[in-house]
Amino acid sequence: MKSGSKSQSKPSVSNKIKPPKKKEPNEPKRSTVLWFTLLFLFINGAWAAYHIQSESLPFPLTAEQAGKRGFSEVSAMKHVKYLTSLGPHPVGSDSLDLAIEYVHKIAENIKKTAHWEVDVDVDLFHSETGVNQLSEGLFKGKTMLYSDLKHVVLRIVPKYLPEARENTILVSSHIDTVFSGEGAGDCSSCIAVMMELARGVSQWAHGFKSGVIFLFNTGEEEGLDGAHSFVTQHPWSSTIRFAIDLEAVGIGGKSGIFQGGSAPWALDIFASVSKYPSGQITAQDLFHSGAIKSATDFQIYQEVAGLPGLDFAFSDNTAVYHTKNDKMKLLKPGSLQHLGDNMLAFLLHTAASSELYENIENNESSDTNQAIYFDILGMYMVVYTQKLASMLNNSVIFQSLLILATSLAMGGHTGVISFLISFLTTFLMLLFSIFLSSIVAFVLPLLSPSPAPYIASPWLVIGLFCAPALVGALTGQHVGFVLLKSHMKKRNGVENLAKLEAERWLFKSGILQWLVLLILGNYFKVGSSYLALFWLASPAVAYGLMEATLTPARTPRQLKVITLIVGIAAPVTVSAGIVFRGLGNLIGTIVRLDRNPGGAPVWLGNALVAIYISVVICLALVHLLSYIHFSGAKFPLVLSMVALLALSLGAVSMGVIPAFTDDFSRTVNAVHVVDTTGNDINAQEPLSYISLYSNTPGKLTREVESLKDEEFFCGRNNTVDFVSFTVNYGCWSYMDGKSGWTKSEIPTIQVESDSKTDVRETLVSMDTKSATRWALAINMEEIDDFRLYVGSEELVTAGNKTEIDGWHTIQFAGGKNSPTKFRMKLVWLSNPTQRVSERPHLLKLRADMLKVTARTEKILNKLPTWTSQFGKSTAPYNLAFLASLPVKF
Repeated sequence: MKSGSKSQSKPSVSNKIKPPKKKEPNEPKRSTVLWFTLLFLFINGAWAAYHIQSESLPFPLTAEQAGKRGFSEVSAMKHVKYLTSLGPHPVGSDSLDLAIEYVHKIAENIKKTAHWEVDVDVDLFHSETGVNQLSEGLFKGKTMLYSDLKHVVLRIVPKYLPEARENTILVSSHIDTVFSGEGAGDCSSCIAVMMELARGVSQWAHGFKSGVIFLFNTGEEEGLDGAHSFVTQHPWSSTIRFAIDLEAVGIGGKSGIFQGGSAPWALDIFASVSKYPSGQITAQDLFHSGAIKSATDFQIYQEVAGLPGLDFAFSDNTAVYHTKNDKMKLLKPGSLQHLGDNMLAFLLHTAASSELYENIENNESSDTNQAIYFDILGMYMVVYTQKLASMLNNSVIFQSLLILATSLAMGGHTGVISFLISFLTTFLMLLFSIFLSSIVAFVLPLLSPSPAPYIASPWLVIGLFCAPALVGALTGQHVGFVLLKSHMKKRNGVENLAKLEAERWLFKSGILQWLVLLILGNYFKVGSSYLALFWLASPAVAYGLMEATLTPARTPRQLKVITLIVGIAAPVTVSAGIVFRGLGNLIGTIVRLDRNPGGAPVWLGNALVAIYISVVICLALVHLLSYIHFSGAKFPLVLSMVALLALSLGAVSMGVIPAFTDDFSRTVNAVHVVDTTGNDINAQEPLSYISLYSNTPGKLTREVESLKDEEFFCGRNNTVDFVSFTVNYGCWSYMDGKSGWTKSEIPTIQVESDSKTDVRETLVSMDTKSATRWALAINMEEIDDFRLYVGSEELVTAGNKTEIDGWHTIQFAGGKNSPTKFRMKLVWLSNPTQRVSERPHLLKLRADMLKVTARTEKILNKLPTWTSQFGKSTAPYNLAFLASLPVKF
């Protein structure tokens, strides 16, 4: 008995150190139907948020419904109808003269019908020759010249308040279009809104403290020339205190603010008074980053005139931008009413109050004073400063890091390993997702007649890219789940418990990835960081309230469905519209992606779409996917995605769904080229041919099939240098190339003198003949500086010459009475060792004529109806003359 009691009172060493065995929880399970229901709710909720934010438009009002002082879309559409009926109206065209005449007539009528206590002044302004050199953006490294531009300027001021004439608000847009489209969206819709606004404002202005100037300019499409000529030459420009620019990068839809962060007080006013506030700083971030290769007159008002302001743009159907499909048919009802109602409310409030001057005087131009702005479902706009954003972001980041550090301290070594694995999981998700979707991006050009067969049917990207991206994201997270489960099981030895802990770490991995993005965005002061703030804070709060454990001893439980719903509801509501709009705009830009035709890989557009979709899926679905591992939904999901991908690939490979339609076309330009650059200076016969090229990636095989009798040859062995860009791949035909032009139209470049003293100087004369639109490239590997003269007037002075790839480009555009004879004084580099390469040309000239030869017209008529020419400031017209001056003349 005695020895027995001793043995009982003395436990063995093994019993002392062996931890108590945790109770095995039940096998965690989640219904397959439940998970697919959650996926369905996520997709439909996101789509509903996008539809409400971007697609819901107000009902168009008639003149009777709007009243004398309101805005009527029905009335504005009459202006759009007339302007588009003129067809394309680029600078220097007869149709532009008619458009100016029409706008001037409407302005005079507004003057006659204005309120009796309101003065309306109308000026048909004719600009002089001018020089526009910008330091940033699309036209950096270029000199833009213009001449003989005409604008209609309308000023509305209260009759009995003279000081209102000296303090005005500018509302501006452009009448001119590119040569390839009638410009219903870009920007006849803007001009129509302005004319209807001016009519309404003329009935209210007797109570204004500020005047309002409406500028209907021309020359925007040629390099922002119209706005520049106005702010540098017109006497009223000195009275402007605030500028509003109306633009379009597509046609119709909601016109939202995409530039304006430097005027937070203006954004505050717009947010409080507009009926349908719309604007996203995400668009501003993308625009300023250079990802969007475009420019608007707003750059002139900011950089040249130094004005604060707001820049608005229509952005629906970006695939039709600058093509024949920019037409009234695609202009959604309610688009003009949306912009008109917002602008009228803003103008009435701003012009009638003294806030304008007070805010401008107190406005501080600094990074901390920049505004963060975004709308929520197009119903409410949030505006706050970068200073407040930094404080808010820093607070959330600090608290998140503190909670994370505490959590890791509580979890010890095991917690740190789990944290690293969960972080690795986010990387694996992105890696697998991009990998699988990119495979489709590379394979697609091999299977489909068009490298991007989804342009006319954007919904095809669901099967082509979303399906593999989702499978890739699931694969990456599944690997992470297995690793986490294995790690947890080694710690506690309980299978089901390890699964529960792994699920929770996967949910938290989504919080971690957004924490990293918020830290980066806050450090670089990215305005769009508010998205990371929403996606970090909302799921983190939901998890903290409903799932977090205060002690490591507490057994984890299966994640609640309500945690997911509450956690992602707000982020999805705020970001869904941006995501879908961004995807639509990205798809639309593929139509014009290849700026130097044949220079970009045919798969590049697909790769961009694939990466965009993969990133969005990995960032947005990480929390939802963490709920799939206890359900039987993995296999059905993968199987359905594979089937969807196969079905989509089959449809595009067999051509069941056309890549392009009559409304959403592939860009194909036909240019009659008269080329003297390959000849010596005394050559008599130029080379003449038709050049066919496309800014849409892919070969022109199908297009040339419709031109079988036109003797076209395609390939990369006939590079065409159009001065402002190069055609690396295209088609050409020498058939009947000698007709449609005369030798008297060929521009000339001649050397008048060449002084070879200490500093070599060469005087060159240039005659563009009847061409009033041209581009000239100067070889800056040979030339140190230059001056340009018209007669005795020095247009381009010495100094401040930037370059791109060793060339400085001058672009000229003007009306019918523009000068055509110029002289240049070239100053050569004094040190030959500065030359990087031996280029044959010292000067390269392309002179464009707004003329379609019979040969070109025949080609254009025979091309498929799903093709369209694409116009831009650097694109040649349908007849282009190429000339040059060799280095060794």
